[in-house]
Amino acid sequence: MEFAQRLISTRAGTIAVAAGAALLAGVSIAVYLNRYRHSVSSQGAPVTVLVAKRAIAKGTSGDVVAAQGMFTTATLRESQLREGAFSDPAAIRGRVAVRDVYKGQQLTAADFMAGTISLPSTLTGTQRIVTIPLDTAHGLIGQLQAGDRVDVYAGFNITPVGTVTSSNAFPVVRRLMDNVLVVSVSGAAKGAVGSQNNTNVSLRMSDAEAAKVAFASDNGKIWLSLRPAANAKSTPPGLVTVGTDVFGLPPLPVPKRLVNQYLKEYRSGTR
Repeated sequence: MEFAQRLISTRAGTIAVAAGAALLAGVSIAVYLNRYRHSVSSQGAPVTVLVAKRAIAKGTSGDVVAAQGMFTTATLRESQLREGAFSDPAAIRGRVAVRDVYKGQQLTAADFMAGTISLPSTLTGTQRIVTIPLDTAHGLIGQLQAGDRVDVYAGFNITPVGTVTSSNAFPVVRRLMDNVLVVSVSGAAKGAVGSQNNTNVSLRMSDAEAAKVAFASDNGKIWLSLRPAANAKSTPPGLVTVGTDVFGLPPLPVPKRLVNQYLKEYRSGTR
């Protein structure tokens, strides 16, 4: 104790004590930095990984996961990665979820495996696939293939309200929907009318659109129009009749009371 008091009572002693304290602090900092670098090195470099943004059900295709934006990216240390974790969104395409993936969970090769993708796994929400029989001309058969986009038109023969004979019927055509995905074009099947051969064309659309197409297929005639592969544009849909097509007249609005009367006659069997 007396030695320490004598040491710091002199200028040289004070300097020696300060130098010793600085040296000790430097050693402590060096040890801390060395341990920190060792810890960071053991955890590995930062890596980008795909993480589920919301729950992904078993059977969902990777293409749907990517198209619907069901994942986000996170930056983690290598030590935090699950085995087989995906970092590239392209890696999940062509695969299907083989088990439920929960929100916040990393997407891995064990969750998404390559295999046959069922049609239901390609659908989400209100999306549906409907199959309609079409002849060569109406369905672009021989030219149409899976992956194409088409516009769907429906044609009907309309009998004016108050008449029951088909001689007074007049034809109308209207575009029901546009930019519809062709899922598949199957082999020819025997048509319902005469000996005409029809080909089944499967289209992806909403449930409401599927009802319209089913009605038009059973009660009218459907046409498919092939869209450009890129930069396709559409004009506003309109009703095409003899008046609009031949004479260039604008389509006449149909009063609601006439629509109701038509439906009443249709349901009662008089139409």
